Order: sequence, then structure tokens, then C-alpha cells
Amino acid sequence: MNDRVNSDTTTSRNILRPRRLALLGTAAALGVALLATAPGSSPFSATSFIAPAQAAETAATLPGFGDLVSKVKPAVISVRVRIDQDNDNSAMLQQNRMDSDADAPFDQFSRQFGFRGPGGMNGMPRQRHQMITGEGSGFFISADGYAVTNNHVVDHAASVQVTMDDGAIYTAKVVGTDPKTDLALIKVEGRKDFPFVKFSDQKPRIGDWVVAVGNPFGLGGTVTAGIVSASGRDIGNGPYDDFIQIDAPINKGNSGGPAFDMSGNVIGVNTAIFSPSGGSVGIGFDIPASTAKLVVAQLKDKGAVTRGWLGVQVQPVTSDIADSLGLKEARGAIVDNPQDGSPAAKAGIEAGDVITAVNGTAIKDSRDLARTIATLAPGTSVKLDVVHKGDSKTVTLALGELPNERQANADEGKAQPDAGTPRLGLSLAPAGDVQGAGQKGVVVTEVDPQGPAAQRGIQTGDVILNVGGKAVANIGDVRSELAQAKSSGKRSVLLQVRSAQATRFVAVPLA
Repeated sequence: MNDRVNSDTTTSRNILRPRRLALLGTAAALGVALLATAPGSSPFSATSFIAPAQAAETAATLPGFGDLVSKVKPAVISVRVRIDQDNDNSAMLQQNRMDSDADAPFDQFSRQFGFRGPGGMNGMPRQRHQMITGEGSGFFISADGYAVTNNHVVDHAASVQVTMDDGAIYTAKVVGTDPKTDLALIKVEGRKDFPFVKFSDQKPRIGDWVVAVGNPFGLGGTVTAGIVSASGRDIGNGPYDDFIQIDAPINKGNSGGPAFDMSGNVIGVNTAIFSPSGGSVGIGFDIPASTAKLVVAQLKDKGAVTRGWLGVQVQPVTSDIADSLGLKEARGAIVDNPQDGSPAAKAGIEAGDVITAVNGTAIKDSRDLARTIATLAPGTSVKLDVVHKGDSKTVTLALGELPNERQANADEGKAQPDAGTPRLGLSLAPAGDVQGAGQKGVVVTEVDPQGPAAQRGIQTGDVILNVGGKAVANIGDVRSELAQAKSSGKRSVLLQVRSAQATRFVAVPLA
């Protein structure tokens, strides 16, 4: 399937076609009106057109966004970063590269007409530099210069520069980032009177107007409008996906920009688009304001995000599972395995238990459970409603702290990976240590959504049977084969992976 979800994918060659059709339709309608006039009468008589008073009244009732835009646009910034070329694995280079071998729209225009452009005189190849430039969007949230953007916009940035709507340019520093939600907080020094906007306190309704402002294709402050199309979207971007879907056009360079409601409050942060063609097709995804507020507050306070940790592997309760367990409806998250020493294991939660509510709030599925627990601080006491072997009970426990990038400590009690060993972005455990996983291979217990394995579709619960053609039984085996593949000069390694659906081979790039 060629359709894909990309952050800031781009192409815009077909955008004029709907406009051309609209113009043709208008001309055809006008032709019919002219032909329908009475014989001998002027085709331009008052009866052939809407009266001026009616036209003025009609125009006055049409919605406009001018007042809103003039209010919020000064707070929106263009974010320009310079990235060390050695960091070719950064999210910006993969998702939002502006200065790449591919031609920008204006490079094509310049060469077509023989002008000097970024690509050189008359299309001569540009030289490769040590630094690569990328662009995105952002917005101020305080008068003293704090601004929000996407993590993938500033990922691995050697320097960050912001341009305001009035053309003023400032240097910014990265305060903190959160790859799991793709949010980042940056700070601009030098003023205490920056224009800023606020996050909305209310969840938008499907059908509400939305206005997006950003820096598509590096053009600077650009405004588009549409409606909220859906909410609660999971696009496979990370473990806490809960995107708002909008149809206001967003393109490459819009990442990190705000989407506003009609009161001028930010309802979401533009992050990704779904695009069969590479350009905007009216399906964009925003991080909700409720999520952004929680993440940004922690980034400002601590420079990083800490999340509550329950310590269970879970999956959704399907209708078949619900029927087999005697549940009235297919809701909640069934525990595949509580991790040894985790808060859940200490509280007596077992494999096969179904978590149906947290602090009295019903849990829809495993994704809902993960998002709910992640919003709570480590140490928080929570009450879980659990169905255990057909009986309902309430379990009270204190959440732990979600370990930061647990893949570095997947094989607890053993040595850390040697320097230079490629990392796939996975937490692993021997299959024999995980109930129901069998005795062969290693089980994926956690996946870094930004890692190379996640990009190849490997998921929590998959079992890796061999790496590079050799069977693996523990984390040490995996590390050894990865190191061997790298020393052999290979750019990727072939994994044999068993999932719930089938056993397949997956080629994963060596990061």
C-alpha cells in the first residue's frame, strides 16, 4: 500500500486543479444566465444579477477569519535549525528536510526560467556542506520567550533560529524535548514582551472551525482554515497517540505550528499528515492542547517528562476475549504479563486479568490505559478496577516511574551495550521469561516509536527468532549479531520475527 503517514511530506503539483474546475463551473453558469435573458433585453440588466444590497448582506453573513488571524498570527514563528550532517538519523532529516538533494519548489521554478537560485546558476549542483538546514513552525506561549514546536523539528539541532511575523530574527535554545509525544519547548532571550497565545481549556467538537498558521515550504506565516474532522486518532506515531484530525491544509514546514479555535486559543499542535501524494489532501493530525499543556509544563520545570509506570504488557479486549471471559462488553485491557518487580506485579495483578477502570474512569482499551497512566506522576496512588478469574475487585497501588528509554537496560543485571553497538530501539527479554512467549527467541517488551525497528512495523509482543540468520536466545546474542553485522559493513540486519499473525523477515537499518 503506497499510502503513508508522514510528518511534513510534500508535493503540490495538483493543487490548482480544483480551482480550475471551479472557474469553469462559474463561467458555464454565467453563460446559462446570459442565454436565459429575455429577447431584446440587455444581458447585463439588474434582473440578471444579485442586487448590490443582497450581495452586501450575503457577504456580511459569510464567516471571516481576519480579526482572529490579526490577533494570533504575531505569536506564530518560523523555526530554522542547522543540523550536523553526521546526525543523518535525526527525525528532522528523515521527516522535515528542506535542504536536501530533492529540489525545493522554487529551485524548480528558478532553473526553468534560468534564474540564479539555491541550487546554483542555471541548475548547477549545490555543494554539500557540513551542516544541513531544516525548517518548521512554532508559537510563543509566554511573553518572556518560551515557545512550543515539534521534537522532530529541533531533533539533533546544532543551532535554532526563529523568525517572527514582523521579520525579527532571534536565536533560541532547546529547553527540553519529549520524543514520545513529539513535542519540544524552546526559549528565546532578549525580550519580555513577545506576543503569545494560550492553550484551549476545552476539547474541540467535531465540526468546529479551525485555523492553522505556520511556515509551509519555508514561505513564512501562512494561514489555512478548515474544521475538526475527528478526534482520538491513532496513527502509529507513538504509544500515546490521541490526535485531533483536521482538514485545514498543512504541509511540509507546518510541523510545530498551532491550530486555533475561533476564540484564538490553541486546540492542537500540527504534527503529521496522511498523504497518498505527498502533499496536503485535507487529512492532518494535531497533538491535543490537553496533552501539550501537561508535557510543556514538565519540560519547562525539569527539561524532561516523567510518566507513571504500571509495569504490564497489555492488549485490547476483543469480542472473542470478552466472550471467553464472560464479560458483558469488549472493553478494557487484558494483561499479557506483569513485569517482575513492577508496581502491578507487587500489587498481585496477574496475566489474564482485565483492567477496566482507573480511579473510577472506564478504560476503553490498552491504548487508553497507557495514555491514562502516562498522565499521572510517579508515586501517585491509583485504584484499578480489575476482573480476576471472573470476579471483580479493586486494586490500589503506587505508580512507579517509567524508565527513560528502557531499551538501554532491557537485559537488567547484565552489562550495558558496548559503545558502537547498533541499537534498534527495542526492549527485549528472553522468551522463556515471558509467559506465553514460548522458549525460542527474545520477546519485544517495549518499542521506541522513534527507533528504526518501529519504522519497520515491529511491535510489543513480537518474538525475534534470529538475527542475521543466527538464532538468538538472549539479549547478549542480539548484541553480538548486531555488532557483527555492523563490523561487516552492512547497512541493515535481517530479523526473523514471529507475531500474532505470522512469522516474517524484517530488514531493519542499523542506526
